[in-house]
Amino acid sequence: MPMGHTATAEAGSGGLTATEHRLANGLRVVLSEDHLTPVAAVCLWYDVGSRHEVKGRTGLAHLFEHLMFQGSGQVKGNGHFELVQGAGGSLNGTTSFERTNYFETMPTHQLELALWLEADRMGSLLAALDEESMENQRDVVKNERRQRYDNVPYGTAFEKLTALAYPEGHPYHHTPIGSMADLDAATLEDARAFFRTYYAPNNAVLSVVGDIDPEQTLAWIEKYFGSIAAHDGKPTPRDGSLPDTMGGELREVVVEEVPARALMCAYRLPEDGTRASDAADLALTILGGGESSLLYNRLVRRDRTAVAAGFGLLRLAGAPSLGWLDVKTSGDVEVPVIEAAIDEELARFAAEGPTAEEMERAQAQLEREWLDRLGTVAGRADELCRYAVLFGDPQLALTAVERVLDVTAEEVQEAAKARLRPDNRAVLVYEPIADEDDDDADVEAAAAAGDENEEAAK
Repeated sequence: MPMGHTATAEAGSGGLTATEHRLANGLRVVLSEDHLTPVAAVCLWYDVGSRHEVKGRTGLAHLFEHLMFQGSGQVKGNGHFELVQGAGGSLNGTTSFERTNYFETMPTHQLELALWLEADRMGSLLAALDEESMENQRDVVKNERRQRYDNVPYGTAFEKLTALAYPEGHPYHHTPIGSMADLDAATLEDARAFFRTYYAPNNAVLSVVGDIDPEQTLAWIEKYFGSIAAHDGKPTPRDGSLPDTMGGELREVVVEEVPARALMCAYRLPEDGTRASDAADLALTILGGGESSLLYNRLVRRDRTAVAAGFGLLRLAGAPSLGWLDVKTSGDVEVPVIEAAIDEELARFAAEGPTAEEMERAQAQLEREWLDRLGTVAGRADELCRYAVLFGDPQLALTAVERVLDVTAEEVQEAAKARLRPDNRAVLVYEPIADEDDDDADVEAAAAAGDENEEAAK
């Protein structure tokens, strides 16, 4: 099958380049040479995540991440792991709201093996998918939910806050882990239909980065992926757009066995890929990105009311991003004390804006994080896939830092003034279960108030 080759210009990122190609079946391929070490990274992003799921069948995207390691047409059982690790490589897969990815880092001379393995499961997973493998991985995912969400302190915070920040029926209202009930309800035919719809070459981007011969790599990709049929039945994802701000605070109080009180907030912020999103990222970095940040200095160092305080950006391309604030209290400090200090700091920052030194430090921090991601072959492969799938152009990965460094202090101040406000956040308060000797009436009252606020918001 012929491939359409589209050469690309060198990007301003320390000489890093990427070339783009497309197979006749629609598979997009991105290659980036780097001969520093004799390794190659293979990364495959499928344009499917939990936002593509429908009510009653949540968790299928994440379930498939597991099923893809359960065997395919020519690779039985746990063979994918065994073959990659036996060849000296490493591998994994992850699921998010917006995509599912699979990746291997191999010694250069084992690159062909990784490409063959990825092609085999893309082209023939249904040959190995049966009731036994379905039940096996369903149990694995349910156990993962117990271990990471249900049975650990603060484990349900992500699920609860996203459910508050995105209203019922919104494609981002539920998290990728899915519900136990939906996992139980999923049938083998549901899984087969999901695979046929989304695990097609024209719904994927394959990047290969590292010590590669591009011509040989393309020949292998054509050989193994070229005969896999495209699929044209993918439905358009549901619209994830929402008003600029929430228009009011949503609050829930959770009384659980946790080691300390905690305050967690999700602020609705601009979608990823926008200049406003980069400005918000800088604002959150100044306010809560590490131990030199404003909130850490205020709450942990000065007031000593918290033992940890962080503020980070969950970037999302198909819906408003979330500014994620996480504070663990110190000793018997009450949450309102912490909350008042946070609101004071946010209001001051919105009124005064960042100093030149704060801007310089935050931009340097985000530049360092970008360099760290692109500095490894696996990280670069992932970033190239990300920008290709979410924004249509892998080259944007190589120039992302330039856009961050171009943001002005005035834009950062405006992001804080418009978005980092009490009427644009979902709030989750964790209260420890009180000892019998404690007067827990206040805690129960707070929980009841939180329930009422949540019902009112709905």
